[in-house]
Amino acid sequence: MSAFNTDHTYGSVTRVIHWGMALLVTAMIPLGLRANHLAHQIADGATDPAILSQAQLLFSLHKTLGVGIFFLALIRIVWALRSPKPKPLLRHKPAETFLASMVHWLLYTSLLLVPLTGWIHHAATTGIAPIWWPFGQSLPFVPKDPSTAETFATLHIILQRLFAISILLHLAGALKHHFFDQGATLKRMWNGAPGQINAGHNASQYAPLAAFVASVIALGTGAALGLFDRNQTQTVALQPVSSEWTVTEGTLAISNTQLGAEVQGSFADWTSSISFDPDLTEGVMGEVTTVISIGSLTLGSVTAHAMGPDYFNVAAFPTATYNGTLIRDEDGLRSEGMLRIKDTRVPVSFAFDLSFDGNRAKMTGMTTLNRFDFEMGSGIDENTLAAEVILTMTLTATRATDPHF
Repeated sequence: MSAFNTDHTYGSVTRVIHWGMALLVTAMIPLGLRANHLAHQIADGATDPAILSQAQLLFSLHKTLGVGIFFLALIRIVWALRSPKPKPLLRHKPAETFLASMVHWLLYTSLLLVPLTGWIHHAATTGIAPIWWPFGQSLPFVPKDPSTAETFATLHIILQRLFAISILLHLAGALKHHFFDQGATLKRMWNGAPGQINAGHNASQYAPLAAFVASVIALGTGAALGLFDRNQTQTVALQPVSSEWTVTEGTLAISNTQLGAEVQGSFADWTSSISFDPDLTEGVMGEVTTVISIGSLTLGSVTAHAMGPDYFNVAAFPTATYNGTLIRDEDGLRSEGMLRIKDTRVPVSFAFDLSFDGNRAKMTGMTTLNRFDFEMGSGIDENTLAAEVILTMTLTATRATDPHF
């Protein structure tokens, strides 16, 4: 049996790739459905460590198989260019040939775009379910950006639906030709049996255009249904505050360890009211009040989970507040105060570094919090979710020229 396709049948290379792809896609479907079901359970507040562990396992397997399918699809397309597909069979009508060709184009593009959009979503966020391979989790030119991740997650979902429809049409056509037409369509892909071809017509040149139009319609339908606006986190927009020192830029970041993987995130919206006298050399030098919009947090693939009632409970407690006193002593600079998250207030003390350039000051600091102190994830053991949460602060502030600002 020839490795190459002929006008009458498929060669061995095409058949091996075809059935290998079919097995991988068949495995991906239940994996994706089960993993997605577990993700919804976790977002709804499930705290069973077994559920978290199984979700991580299934998502990692799903992503790894997806990357494999992507590269196998590239090989399939390159081989298709090298060894064109056989001609339509004698029993195939022009309309059937056109539809089959359009579906094949949808399948080819889906086999590339479905895993690629999922891969970009994975690369644009941080999470606990890595791809099992030695080449890292990032992609060139793909930033760690929540908006990018959300967009490609939506594209992944829409293209999945289009892919599923294409598979069903492909199966229906193959079964129809085999059982009702008694043709050799399935046989020549299964064992390379030749079929009597119809040299009078080939696949329509408009089939790729039809596949493109179908893809555009699918994406347009998804946009019309609001799938690209899926972030429903209740976010409180904070108003600017009047302060002796005005924060011009800064980062408020957190990180913790979940199922052995580090998860990093940051709050996009927070304000600080700062009074500070740099001329004092000892004792109390000022005060700070920081208000944080909890809904502005992005925490990779577990953001929605973090917003739930067992953690930040953003629906009931949209902000957190830190009130602190700024102190200088023989050990350096530190802040001592109270941090309120939800309805719990906990004493927090941390050291920080400070540098000046005229009326411009830059501060960096870090502290470690314990999630149990704030009644977060009380039912989750530390092997599943570490108790320690590292909070890192950097900011640049400019002093008002008017001392009464």
